[in-house]
Amino acid sequence: MKERKRIESWLTDMDGVLVHEGEPVPGAPEFVNRMKESGKPFLILTNNSIYTPRDLQARLHRMGFDVDEQSIWTAALATAQFLADQRPGGTAYVIGEAGLTTAMHAAGYILTEFDPDYVVLGETRTYSFEAITKAIRLISGGARFICTNPDATGPSNEGLLPAAGSVAAMISKATGVKPYFVGKPNPMMMRSALNAIGAHSETTAMIGDRMDTDVLCGLEAGLETILVLTGISSRLESETYPYRPSRIINSVADLIDEI
Repeated sequence: MKERKRIESWLTDMDGVLVHEGEPVPGAPEFVNRMKESGKPFLILTNNSIYTPRDLQARLHRMGFDVDEQSIWTAALATAQFLADQRPGGTAYVIGEAGLTTAMHAAGYILTEFDPDYVVLGETRTYSFEAITKAIRLISGGARFICTNPDATGPSNEGLLPAAGSVAAMISKATGVKPYFVGKPNPMMMRSALNAIGAHSETTAMIGDRMDTDVLCGLEAGLETILVLTGISSRLESETYPYRPSRIINSVADLIDEI
């Protein structure tokens, strides 16, 4: 295997890597604090489009992480950036919460339900049947269909919840139109994150807990991929995939001395 260059910048997933079931992964705050002290570019990534970076910064701060909101990159930000590049100053009908609507406004988009350029579907705690019906009619009328991420379910204290991917499937079934997913495992998410911090793929590592999103996304974007065993995928499960991470470690605590 070709020897990779020294890692000069880091991308890391949040849930399952830094945080697990509402608690910090042991050693994760120290890992993030070390990254910040090192001066090396880094971003914390999440497919969740509900929260703004400021919301997530506050959540992480309560758990002992010293991180700026500029160091958090969400699927909502990636989606808004993608649309601003594709069609600057466009219009969109958005199903989502503050994380997505704030990002869309900041990207110069007008949110409307009258003949929009796009229907943009994100995560929300309460999907409205009325909003989904409106989305179906707009897409059938010619609006382009974008979804922040393909995750079928998301966690809650009561158990699994349907997520954007499941609602997107319902809209696709009704319209015959498949969405373009911006978030992981689309390498677009990685490339937009790299651009945000001025990093290069050859000297960047992606840390994640899922083979089917984090590792796949990092691999397709040309990054070194590091699977941690504090979240979804196990070492045994990783062997069932046709691709492999660059390495597997127990947790991000094992990387502190590398920073």
